[in-house]
Amino acid sequence: MGLDPGSPFVAAVLDIVDSIPPGRVMTYGDVAATLGSRAARVVGQTMAQFGADAPWWRVIRAGGHPPVDHEERALEYYRAEQTPLVSPLRPDAAYRVDLSLARWRP
Repeated sequence: MGLDPGSPFVAAVLDIVDSIPPGRVMTYGDVAATLGSRAARVVGQTMAQFGADAPWWRVIRAGGHPPVDHEERALEYYRAEQTPLVSPLRPDAAYRVDLSLARWRP
């Protein structure tokens, strides 16, 4: 069962994501908390189903990692927007967003 694209929750998630300034990010949990919810997974499902036209790269996992399977594409946006990043300690490790500098709260 999928989410209803016309639901108030979906609309509210997309409104919040649209409001995140360039170079800043929110976690899925941050978006949910802003809505007074703990439904971080539903925020993720909303983004997966309806977030293609929103700045999806600005919604990340709690550890600072970009959306799964979109790491390379997201990195292009982060670089263009000068989003603060943490370089990996090992060459084979993944980069992540520096949440201490980039996290945004509306």
